[in-house]
Amino acid sequence: MKVGVLALQGDFREHAHVLRTLGADVVHVRRAEELSEVAGLVIPGGESSVMDKLARTFGLADPLRDAIRSGLPVYGTCAGLIMLADTVLDAIAGQESLGGLDVSVRRNAFGSQNHSFETDLDIPAIGGEPMHAVFIRAPIVESVGLNATALATIADGRCVAVEQGNLLGTSFHPEVTGDYRFHEYFLGKVAARA
Repeated sequence: MKVGVLALQGDFREHAHVLRTLGADVVHVRRAEELSEVAGLVIPGGESSVMDKLARTFGLADPLRDAIRSGLPVYGTCAGLIMLADTVLDAIAGQESLGGLDVSVRRNAFGSQNHSFETDLDIPAIGGEPMHAVFIRAPIVESVGLNATALATIADGRCVAVEQGNLLGTSFHPEVTGDYRFHEYFLGKVAARA
């Protein structure tokens, strides 16, 4: 199974490591022709405004949007969630998202790097024990539209994981904790579509 990791900026190497550990053949996607080779794509954490600018500069933004609309399984973590959101509430001037997830997301919702935190989340969709989640300058899902489903919330009830068809998004970084259940869940979507 060939799975891509958007490798323009951010922690794409960590995601590639997890996917390889789970048996996937990983492609670092930086060009449209590389995108056409993969059966699924992970958009990593990083800086969403920089990823957006680089995707447009390298001619990847429109092919990414087309792939999402065509049903390509895509999993976005942190900045990747922002990239998949239909609405970014506090985008910088000129920032665009790829869309696909019927959600409104707020960037850096918890504050600066100093306000990063960890907590355990109950996530019935992936089963098992609560998942230890790491939030680093994380976004929050402010609203979940009718087409999307909240998969996890933090203690105050705000959504931090969402799903819509072949799309997944998390505010947190499962690639850094050693718990690969979200990646396994994503690979299940890739396999089902293949």
